[in-house]
Order: sequence, then structure tokens, then C-alpha cells
Amino acid sequence: MNKTMTPKQIEANRQNAQKATGPKTPSGRAASKMNALKHGIFSRNVLVRGTHARENEREFRALHDRFREHYQPVGPVEEMLVDEIVTGHWRLQRALKAESGEIALNVDGGHEKRGRVSPQLQWARWELRGDVVLAMEESALGNSILAGWLREVRTRVEQDGELTEASIKIPFHGKPNRLSKDLEALRQRLSQNSKGTDAAARREENKAQALEYIDRELQSLDWNKHDCEQREAAEEEARQAAAVLPSSEVLDKIIRYDTMLARRQYRAMNQLERVQRMRLGEAVPPPLTMEVSERP
Repeated sequence: MNKTMTPKQIEANRQNAQKATGPKTPSGRAASKMNALKHGIFSRNVLVRGTHARENEREFRALHDRFREHYQPVGPVEEMLVDEIVTGHWRLQRALKAESGEIALNVDGGHEKRGRVSPQLQWARWELRGDVVLAMEESALGNSILAGWLREVRTRVEQDGELTEASIKIPFHGKPNRLSKDLEALRQRLSQNSKGTDAAARREENKAQALEYIDRELQSLDWNKHDCEQREAAEEEARQAAAVLPSSEVLDKIIRYDTMLARRQYRAMNQLERVQRMRLGEAVPPPLTMEVSERP
């Protein structure tokens, strides 16, 4: 049973507490900080001191000083509780950094992985679709490759003066596709002298028609590429948004670690408040909650 304190006893405790409210002068506060270091209460063991990961001791000291300035601990018990609050806060910040790092790895790693697809694998994916040209027209990269090949065909037509069988051979492993069929059909049609014109005039007309067809195809590929770039950008943005959440395993670990630290920090803050109130002579009732040890 708790012993009930009389008003005189409470007042006497308050008077006595006024004599031990902690250092007030800058030199006294500095000495108090050194006492914390001297007795090992100021725990620097929480700092990571690895070769590639090294936390800033100056920042940790500054954090510790701010909490000490706020709570004004008196005696080793209050010093210990303040130190526990500080280390808990520091570790919570570390957990947030770990979460941010995991998110950055997910987003950047996914983006780099998608950008490092080998040409052989990309070709294999297009060829699996059947008509490789139709498959290539569904991506910005494919449209760029097709446009580059068509510009080469255009250059050969300019040089040769006509659309030849050799100039339209598409380097797609000899598989039939929409573009090679259209070019061959155009070549066959242009090779027929249905109007009976002389060879020079027919050759010039065939060249003009071939170039006109290639220019239309290049414009169409340019439009396709623009549409694909917009769609692919939106898809990449969606993938990155989805990657903001860490994997369930990592996220569960971070949440459990964060919850444990927050629980310990709030418990230390509650205990410090009770100790300081008792030091000031207040009648502090017993806690309403029961502390239960966590399962391993």
C-alpha cells in the first residue's frame, strides 16, 4: 500500500527539490555534460563506426545537448533516462534512413535493370511476336531502329536511282514482316513499265515514288515513336511509384524495429516524467498499465 504524504511533507520535498534543479550557469551545464561522459551515461556506442558507414558524433552530441537542455536531468537516474531517449531517437532516425535507402535501391535498381536489357534479348522478344516489325512499332526503341534502317534504304535509293532488290533486304534473319512485304510489292510495281515511258524517265519517276513512300513511312514511325515515348514514360513513372514501397519482408522488419524503438522511447519518457515529478515532491500515482516483456 502506498503511503499517503501529508501536505507538510509534500511542501518540504518541493523546497528540497528547488535546491537540486540542475546546473543553471553555462559552466555548470558544461560540467554536467562532462559528468555524463565521465560516468558512461552518455552512450556513444550507438554510433555506427564502420569503414563505409560512419555516423556523425558531433550531430549526436548536439542532439544529446538539446534533450538535456529540455529535460534538465538531475542525478544518474534522470541522466540515464535522457540518454535512453536520445539513443532511441537516434536509432529511429536511422530506421527512417534505412527505409529511404531501401526505396532508393528499389527505384534506381529497377530503372537500371530495365535500361540494361541486352540487344539479343530484345530481338528475341520481338521475334517471338511473329511479325518482328509490328512488334518493334510498339516501342520507342523499335521505331528508332526501323527509322534508322529506312534512312539507309533511302540513301541507297538516292545513290542507285531506284528501289533495288538488294536495298530492301531487312536484316531480320530473313523472316517475313510487314515492311519488307510492302517494299517488295512497291519494287515490283515500280519495275513494270505500264505507261511505256523511256528508261530514263521511268527510272526518275520510280525513284521519286520510292522516296515518297519511304518518307511517309519515316513520318509514321516518328509519330509512333512519340506515342510510345509518352506511354513508356507513364509506365516507368507507375513502376517507380510502385517501387516506393519496400518488399514485404524488408518493410515488416523496418516496422517491427521502428515499433520496438518507439515503445522503448515512450517508456523512457514516461519514466523520466515520473522520476522528475517525484523529485519535485509531487504525489505520483502508480502506472495504470502493466509492462509486459516482448516475445523474442
